[in-house]
Amino acid sequence: MRIPSRTHYGSRLGSAAALAGVILLAGACASTPPVPTRSLDAARTAVNNAEKGEAGRYASPELSETRDKLAAADVAAAKKNMVVAAQLSEEAKVEAELAAAKTEAAKAIAVNKQMRVGSEALSDEMERAGDQR
Repeated sequence: MRIPSRTHYGSRLGSAAALAGVILLAGACASTPPVPTRSLDAARTAVNNAEKGEAGRYASPELSETRDKLAAADVAAAKKNMVVAAQLSEEAKVEAELAAAKTEAAKAIAVNKQMRVGSEALSDEMERAGDQR
């Protein structure tokens, strides 16, 4: 029976330690989520769309909060806190969509009011024209 030498155990121990190090390193890399680029881009697009739709005029508080959350998401991503960055960017996207919806609703109300005023003016004019006959 052959007795293994100390160097044989030493090389096996070194190999095992190296393998454990590689596994730990791979596990550490795998546990860090990637930058939520799609989520951040979707939030930026939603903010831009809300701004184009005049949300600053009709839903200013919501748009301001949305910008703050998007900025906080960018800061979280820069600090490698990807879970928080993803959550904040999703919240910013939803709030931008809310601002856009409130803006569209306010515009629709304004158009309806204008139509009602125009309709009343037309009705008054028709009554006057009928009285003159």
